[in-house]
Amino acid sequence: MLEADNETIWIITTETPQAEEDNGSKSGGSWRKPSAITPVTKANKVSAQKVEAELSKFLQVVSGLLSCAQKQVPPDSGLRLDEIELSVEVNGQGEVKFLGTGGKVGTKGGITLKFKRASS
Repeated sequence: MLEADNETIWIITTETPQAEEDNGSKSGGSWRKPSAITPVTKANKVSAQKVEAELSKFLQVVSGLLSCAQKQVPPDSGLRLDEIELSVEVNGQGEVKFLGTGGKVGTKGGITLKFKRASS
């Protein structure tokens, strides 16, 4: 655990506001070109202890998932889980989230966690 309770880190986030639909009713029925949407960048001060606790909780869950996955492999198959790589992000509130595929992920940064089986 971290020694000082007052240690903080800055987390930079970018949010894109939702565009308002313009059906022309405000302009007397004529259509207007939608205005450009500018992303908003924010700096968030977050307790390092919160990030540490969130990451620890996340890793405990992932550890359980990996253990379960390894148990699903039949012992006589000759296969074993050797390595796994996960990408996570820390949001402006210090929460750690797994980055999936597909959908709209606007993350340009993040944390890559790589787990490799210890040599036996």
